Amino acid sequence: MDRIKPRKPVYNGMPARELGSEGWHKPWSGGNGGNCLEAMKLADGRIAVRQSTDPDGPALIYTTDEMTAFIEGAKAGVADFLLS
Repeated sequence: MDRIKPRKPVYNGMPARELGSEGWHKPWSGGNGGNCLEAMKLADGRIAVRQSTDPDGPALIYTTDEMTAFIEGAKAGVADFLLS
């Protein structure tokens, strides 16, 4: 995944459109008709996430440590209670 260098300061909840349209990837997609999350690796190593159906909505910005903890927790089933 290419790293994107935004032109403006990056902050959690900023409009995703301010990060540009290039560099967004769908790291996974289920059988939900293409409605999924898109992620972008920023130049400083952080990861921006947005909803694919709302590309102008807010971008959530995570550190690599935060994203690693989330993914490892999801793989371990830590959040499975949310599905029942």
